[in-house]
Amino acid sequence: MFKINPLRKRQFIGGVTGVLVGVVAFFMLTLESNESYVSVGPMNVGHDDISCVACHAKAKGNLLQQVQSNISHAVGARKTDVDFGTKDVTLNNCLECHDRPNDRHPTHRFSEPRFKDAIKVIDATTCITCHSEHHGERVSVATMDYCLNCHQDLSVEDDPLDVDHKTLIANKSWSTCIQCHDFHGNHKYEVPTKIKDTIPTQIIKDYFKGGVDPFGNDKKYIGLSQDEWIKKLNEK
Repeated sequence: MFKINPLRKRQFIGGVTGVLVGVVAFFMLTLESNESYVSVGPMNVGHDDISCVACHAKAKGNLLQQVQSNISHAVGARKTDVDFGTKDVTLNNCLECHDRPNDRHPTHRFSEPRFKDAIKVIDATTCITCHSEHHGERVSVATMDYCLNCHQDLSVEDDPLDVDHKTLIANKSWSTCIQCHDFHGNHKYEVPTKIKDTIPTQIIKDYFKGGVDPFGNDKKYIGLSQDEWIKKLNEK
């Protein structure tokens, strides 16, 4: 009578058990109710109520097809790989809610040839350079001096500031830019004429990390309300 090697039997049972556990775990973690366990970090300020699928749309094909395609790519039988699980988040995902006609620094502006050297240092052609998601903050760029990459030759005619812009640039006082001007220019904020009246750097840093908006809540352009665009995204 044919006998099964006990070692082989244990290997078979272990393999089947592993596959079953993996399938169950995958199914559980893909449930919308368990999104908080899948997220790589806390949502950024204003994104708290957005579901994962609002930005991470499902990739084409089923799981088996995605695995097969990527294995084929790995062994050289296919020229390109495919998205696995979900599609990569792109600039267009951000612009669905954040694109507006009066943006002072829209992403497409930095595609102009004159900014080719600047974007080698800070790539402002994409939102995630300064607004990296899943960090529970508003702005993730490390320093407040990013204006220096484009404005080193700035000249202001009839400069209204008590310490003129030319002097600030010569002194490399680049943090003063954001202390006076919000980057995207949508706040109805009266720009100070004296350096002592500018927003303190610590308040700006707190704002970046999700604190109170020091430029105020009065905006020049009002699009969808937060509840409206959250509803729009979650219904996609």
